[in-house]
Amino acid sequence: MFDTKDDRKKMEAIVDRFKNEMKKVRTGRAHPDMLSGIKVEVYGQLMPLNQTANITATDATLLVITPFDPANIQAIAAAIRAGQSLGLNPADDGRVIRVPIPALTEERRKEIVKNASAKVEEAKVALRNVREDARKAIKTASEMGEDAKKRAEKDIDDLTKEFHDKIEAEFKLKSEDIMKL
Repeated sequence: MFDTKDDRKKMEAIVDRFKNEMKKVRTGRAHPDMLSGIKVEVYGQLMPLNQTANITATDATLLVITPFDPANIQAIAAAIRAGQSLGLNPADDGRVIRVPIPALTEERRKEIVKNASAKVEEAKVALRNVREDARKAIKTASEMGEDAKKRAEKDIDDLTKEFHDKIEAEFKLKSEDIMKL
């Protein structure tokens, strides 16, 4: 019998990675995960923003960033401005950084959904790669009979479909969230 546990774990990892990518995609509301992809140069090295400051969403249109070390305020603000895909303009008062989240236009919302759909395609390609690797392993398994190989291929196809549907469902939710005014 062909074991699909490893393939399931790989596919779960792909879906988890996809969900994390979707958290970074900007919607119309402020959310601390929007800035999770930002790297800040502090103390001579690049560090994730959440390791250099505390990020909170005070309301739907404002993120407040409180640096652990106030000397890093300028570097943090510069890193957020440099994140062109977000289009954010932070302002600091010497102690905290306020990042207003501007309302999205309909055109910008569609562009964000289009960019997110590229991430969907990347995740689907990764799933197909896992499926193809499993199929190769099935074909080369000499101890399996033809019927067992057919069953194993069907199992791996069903598994791929299951995770494909999870990615589609996650993307559908995110698209609705982005397009909602």
